[in-house]
Amino acid sequence: MRAVVQERYFSDTLFPELESLPVEVRPERSGTFADNLSLPVHRWFRYPAGFSALWVRQLLQREQSQGRRRVLDPFCGTGTVLLEAEYTGLEALGLEAHPFLVQVARAKLHWRADASLLPRAAAELVAMARELPATVEEVPELLVRCYQPETLQKLIQLQRAWLEQVLVWPAALSELTWLVLAAILRPCSSVGTAQWQYVLPSKTKAQVADPFDAFLARSELMADDMRYWQRQARSGKAEIRQGDARTCEGVPAGWAELVVTSPPYANNYDYADATRLELCFFGEIERWRDLQQAVRCHLIRSCTQHVSNLVKETNSLLADPLLSPLQPELPAVCARLEQERLQHGGRKAYHTMIAAYFLDMARCWQALRRVTATGGLICLVIGDSAPYGVHVPVEEWLGRLALASGFRSWRFEPLRARNVKWQNRKHRVPLHEGLLWVEGATPPVG
Repeated sequence: MRAVVQERYFSDTLFPELESLPVEVRPERSGTFADNLSLPVHRWFRYPAGFSALWVRQLLQREQSQGRRRVLDPFCGTGTVLLEAEYTGLEALGLEAHPFLVQVARAKLHWRADASLLPRAAAELVAMARELPATVEEVPELLVRCYQPETLQKLIQLQRAWLEQVLVWPAALSELTWLVLAAILRPCSSVGTAQWQYVLPSKTKAQVADPFDAFLARSELMADDMRYWQRQARSGKAEIRQGDARTCEGVPAGWAELVVTSPPYANNYDYADATRLELCFFGEIERWRDLQQAVRCHLIRSCTQHVSNLVKETNSLLADPLLSPLQPELPAVCARLEQERLQHGGRKAYHTMIAAYFLDMARCWQALRRVTATGGLICLVIGDSAPYGVHVPVEEWLGRLALASGFRSWRFEPLRARNVKWQNRKHRVPLHEGLLWVEGATPPVG
C-alpha cells in the first residue's frame, strides 16, 4: 500500500525550506516523528516518541470520507493527532498521562490565537528578563551540569519574567510563551542529547544558543506557523485532557468513531526520563528519583523502572483474568525472561515489565470497547520487542486482547524493520513496526 497525500502540504513562500517535502508519505515512515521536525506547529517542541503528522492527516482524510467525524487518541503525547484533526475539520479528544506533555499539547492547540501578540509578548519578556538581577538560588544538579552559568542565569531570568506576567496575560498567551521557554531549553544547553531525548552531560555541543536570542527567534517561528495554519486549516475542534488510557475516564460511551494512537512500546524506554531536563527546570522534580512519583506512576508500565517494586508480584500479575487470552504463551515468555536475567549484570526485571505491560494494555482495550462506537475503527502504531533476546509478539497479543474485549477482528500491517542498526549487539532478533487495525466494536455488556 502506498500512502499518498492528496495535496502538497506546503505551498506558501513563508516556508521555502519545506518545499522539498515529498508528496508521497512512505508507509514505513508513519511511525517516525522525524518529518514533524519541519512541519508548522508540530515542530514547536521536539518529542520523538510520536508518529508522522503527514500520515495522520492522510488517514483522517480517508476516514472522514467514510463518515467518521470523532477521533480519539488515548496516548496523545504532544498532540499530533489532535492538531491534524483540527486541521482536517474533525472533532478530537486526546488523553495523556504524562503531565508535562499535556502542557505542551495544550499550548500547541492555541495555534488559532492572535499571532501578532506572541512576538510582542516575547520581546516584552526578554526586556523584563534583562533588567532582573542575577540570582544566587540553589538549582538542581542536573541544571548545573547541563548549562554554562551565564546561560542558566538568563533562562532563570526568563522564567521569573514569565511568572510575573502569567496572571496578567490571557491563558493562550501565557501557555504559548511557556512553550517557547520549554522549547529552547535543549538548544541552549551545552551538553548532548541522545536520539530519544536522554540528556548526556558527558558530551558537549559545539554550538549553544543564547537564551534571549533563542526565545525571540522561537516566538517568531511559532507566530509564522500560526499565521500559516490560520490560512490553511479547517474548522475542527480538539481537546486535551490529562487522563489514563486504562480507564478513558470522562470519554462518553460510544463516542469515538475512529481511534488513532501509538501506545508505549514494550522496549524499556523511560518516557519519564526523556523529559527530566524540562521537569527539573520548571521545578516539577529535583532529582532522578523524583520521576517515579511525578510521572512514572501515571504511565503504562513499559519500562523496568516502573516495576522495580513489583518483582515479587509477577505471578499475581500473570494470573489476572484479563490475561487469560494470552495463556500459556505469556507466562512461558516471562519465565524465560526471569531465567535470562540471571545471566546479565543488570538483572533487569523484564519478566515483570512484560506481565505488567500486557495487563495495562488489556485494561486499555476494555476501556476502548466502552468508548468506541459500534463498528468503529482503531489504528495503533506499534512494534514488537525482544528484551534479552526473547521475542515478544506484541501485535499478536494485543490483537488477541482486543478480540477478548469485544472487538470483531484485527490485522497487522508491517511497515518497516527495526533493530537493524545494532547488529553487533548480543541478540539479533529481527523486529518490526507497523499498524495494528482493530475493527467492529460491539456494544459493551451491561
